[in-house]
Amino acid sequence: MKIAVFFVGELHDGGFNASALAGALAAAAEGLAQITILSGTGYDQAQIRSHIMAALPEHDGLVFIGGQGNLATPDLAAEFPSKRFAIVQGNRLGSNLASYDVRQEESAFLAGCLAARLTQTGQVAHLSGHRVPPGLKGRAAFAAGVAHLDPSVRLLTGFCGTQDDSAITYRWAKAQIAEGADVLFTMLNAARQGAIDACRETGARQIGNALDWVESHGDVFAASAIARIDIGTRQAIKDMARGALPDQVKEFGLAQGDFVRLSLHPDLPAQIAAEMAQIARQIRAGSLTIPQTYQGAEFAPGEAECNEAN
Repeated sequence: MKIAVFFVGELHDGGFNASALAGALAAAAEGLAQITILSGTGYDQAQIRSHIMAALPEHDGLVFIGGQGNLATPDLAAEFPSKRFAIVQGNRLGSNLASYDVRQEESAFLAGCLAARLTQTGQVAHLSGHRVPPGLKGRAAFAAGVAHLDPSVRLLTGFCGTQDDSAITYRWAKAQIAEGADVLFTMLNAARQGAIDACRETGARQIGNALDWVESHGDVFAASAIARIDIGTRQAIKDMARGALPDQVKEFGLAQGDFVRLSLHPDLPAQIAAEMAQIARQIRAGSLTIPQTYQGAEFAPGEAECNEAN
């Protein structure tokens, strides 16, 4: 079976896409299907649809990586009923369309708890790019984690409109730090480097997501909210190749296994690690409910360029 795996934005982004790519390459190495990697498409729905349409004649199925797939893929699946479709980090279903959701919001909640515990200024920040469902759920979870540990902590949260432009994220992160935030949670792709530079210059700590940023940038990252997007991608390819698309959104979270977690810097106190582990056990057991929406204030720095492209 010929399956196209479709990426939006920077492919080798050191984050979400990089994790998904690892899963696609693993599926190819296992011989699950003949895999084609399609990348280089921008965050524009007309461009996304055009590029998918061009690829479909040569493929039996398409796996869309990222929440943007919730918009384009359902219509394409209805238009091409003989093809198979899947969305990783999706929530749409159809007779030939499946969705897979690595519950990164659970590790984002843990990140919020940790940020509230680490802050010395009483202010923490969240910074992401596009307002797609996974990013919105992650922000809501982080905000809830902050409030769970310490409701008095102020949250500065914003979507700067880009996942890949580090110049923009540098300005946003610097603005959040100037406002008083000393711990930043970033849900970014290639543009994370801008926030890293801002934190390194100012001494602020950062919590990453998707991959383990503590391993590679331990001088900046206090933790990283790991999300095994690679496993969700591999499973989507495996199910598609077998012709066994699930009729419900297939979830990968703490309740299903160690698909998400919070990686902690070794310099953090043991009591903080124990506290985070206890909260993770509560999430796994279902005794903590993580909200999916955020109703609070938004941070909009006047001097930071906003390149919203939602």
